[in-house]
Amino acid sequence: MRYRILGRTGLRVSVIGVGTWQLGGEWGRDFSQAEADAILDAAAECGINLIDTAECYGDHLSERLIGDYLSRRDRARWLVATKFGHHFKSFMKRDDDFSVAGVRRQLEASLQALRVGTIDLYQFHSGSDARFQNQELWTMLAEQKRAGKIRHLGVSILQKGSEWQAREAAQFGVEVLQVFYNRLDRRAEEMYFPHAQRDRLGLLARVPLASGLLSGKYPPGAAFAANDVRSTFDREKLQRDLAEVARLQQEEVPAAVPLAKWAMAWCLKNPLVTAVIPGCKNPEQVKANAGAAELVTE
Repeated sequence: MRYRILGRTGLRVSVIGVGTWQLGGEWGRDFSQAEADAILDAAAECGINLIDTAECYGDHLSERLIGDYLSRRDRARWLVATKFGHHFKSFMKRDDDFSVAGVRRQLEASLQALRVGTIDLYQFHSGSDARFQNQELWTMLAEQKRAGKIRHLGVSILQKGSEWQAREAAQFGVEVLQVFYNRLDRRAEEMYFPHAQRDRLGLLARVPLASGLLSGKYPPGAAFAANDVRSTFDREKLQRDLAEVARLQQEEVPAAVPLAKWAMAWCLKNPLVTAVIPGCKNPEQVKANAGAAELVTE
């Protein structure tokens, strides 16, 4: 495994993390505690030290599975990142709550679910610019940092993007940007990278495999089950993306390199990207993801 420093936080982070939206049950299947344990044990064996989750991956369900695991393992070896701003209702349905009182309740619920005294990275989760610029919210979060419940603050920017949040992040005490970035969507290079470099912000690249499309498992024409979040994607764009994946496989990916491994290493070729946080459904996928670090040269 290789490691990079997460911006000005000083945290030493594995370049491959573990994304855990799937543990909330919206990626085609539910997970038992034993299955979550096996995934995280495999990550630890590979040298991965970053877990990324959220309050609304299930109703704190992903956090609870992680928390149960952490209660029986060495908490100190893990950097735990979670998010705030939503209440899970049902499959792909959330209520927003970025109010000061609401976020304070979410923080306490996340601490309880994760069974930790401190969250290493607490992230504003896919909210609007108007909600982001609530100074009372950031004042409360700064108070929670002083109280020791949060180590560092971040923002997980909406998929559709907000350059404003990246540009103004440092003024609100944000030290880390989590952005949508992969070989099929390079908008972050212009929208976020310059601000991260200017303000020494850590950069986490989510969906580095484009929701699995860059795994190489789905040919053009593929469809997804109704309980899989990908079934909600725009059909025409999905097929365009799958066609592009086939082109990349033929024209850009070296013959002996698995597509997924190449796709994650591609994100990390820019040293501004601290880590990628791919999802995974079993220990074998975790180990395959970790293998992408072999292709990282810096």
